[in-house]
Amino acid sequence: MRVLITGGSGFVGQRLCRRLKEAGHRLLVVSREPEQVRDRLPEGTDIRRSVLDFVDTPPDAIVNLAGESIAARRWSDNQKKRLIDSRVNVTGDLVMLCEQLQASQGRTPRVMVSASAMGYYGDQGDREVTEETPPHDEFAHRLCKRWEDTAREAADFGVRVALLRIGLVLDAGGGSLQKMLPPFKLGLGGRFGDGKQFMPWVHREDLVRAILFLIERDDLEGPFNGSAPHPVTNAEFTRTLAGQLGRPALMPVPAIALETAFGEMSRLLLTGADMRPARLLEAGFEFRFETLEKALADILG
Repeated sequence: MRVLITGGSGFVGQRLCRRLKEAGHRLLVVSREPEQVRDRLPEGTDIRRSVLDFVDTPPDAIVNLAGESIAARRWSDNQKKRLIDSRVNVTGDLVMLCEQLQASQGRTPRVMVSASAMGYYGDQGDREVTEETPPHDEFAHRLCKRWEDTAREAADFGVRVALLRIGLVLDAGGGSLQKMLPPFKLGLGGRFGDGKQFMPWVHREDLVRAILFLIERDDLEGPFNGSAPHPVTNAEFTRTLAGQLGRPALMPVPAIALETAFGEMSRLLLTGADMRPARLLEAGFEFRFETLEKALADILG
């Protein structure tokens, strides 16, 4: 099977590409800098600069992981536009590819798994959140909604669309832990604000397995929460990470300090959602790392 991946050279994409290659699939990856990312990807990966460059090599499946880091810099109006454009424009190109393939070859990819994020729900306090929970209207929700709405347009061309709302991705060598570990290893970690906000998380290996699961199951479409079954509050995350490292976590960061430093972007740190993977579990997906303790023991051990 030919699988087209946007964001294939990123933290999740690299692991996904390796698993797909091991399973015998052919990899088609989009990158603006093919030569710079080639050594991050399996040998034989077909790397091209644009989604539409693959019109002559129609994929059987698409995985859409593209998008600038939402926490890379303060949310000015220009940065908000960059965050939206980096997701919506690439996703729109994927829809255009499906349209062109249908018109020119009478065939389209059978499935597109398109990333979204836990930010779709906005701040949900301490209520349990499933795929049916109404969102709280704020910037993160509006960004994710535009991203998802664009991806859904591929269904007009007969493509099964699955939307994966991803929590904090944990593993060694990148993702959310990369920035957390240095201060925690020095005993300088601590909760953010009052620590009561929920942090949905997922081990990178389980996230990649969930993507493969959604590719393979022809009966699954629509939104899926891509997080482990047991989310934790920020305070619980802090205690667990510090415990795994054998360090204290006695340096809380006051909410006012985060709001001053990051402005509106501080909501990523001070709010959250008790997000549960209800639809994945109902479909029979089994997580290897259900608890934070088990995930961190695997990553840090």
